[in-house]
Amino acid sequence: MTQSHEELFQRYTYAGAIARDPAAVADLFAEDGVFEAPLLPEGHPLPRRLVGRRAIEAAITDFHAEPAYDGPVDTERSRYVLHETDDPEVFIAEIDTVFALGTMSLVQIFRVRDGKILLLRDYFAA
Repeated sequence: MTQSHEELFQRYTYAGAIARDPAAVADLFAEDGVFEAPLLPEGHPLPRRLVGRRAIEAAITDFHAEPAYDGPVDTERSRYVLHETDDPEVFIAEIDTVFALGTMSLVQIFRVRDGKILLLRDYFAA
């Protein structure tokens, strides 16, 4: 059974924002999957581009060692909207994640195939 974009996005969100499990996040990517965060400032602990599951897992492990926000995600107030595109491998997520001390708004563009993330462009500024 093929998972929907909604299911993949929910698994990605749970693994990263809720469970904070770098291995689970990395497992959602293809072996040579790419994670990009083009808006991150130079010197940010998370690199702007990561290639491959191992690199993704290692960088997210380091990033989670010092959380950017205090407290857990407020799942009741956080919201997202998924947008399907004409390309069945591409979808876009608009996200407002609410934390105890504020809200992070971002856009993520996913390219997926066979249930794995090939490319994730994460437009957020930390």
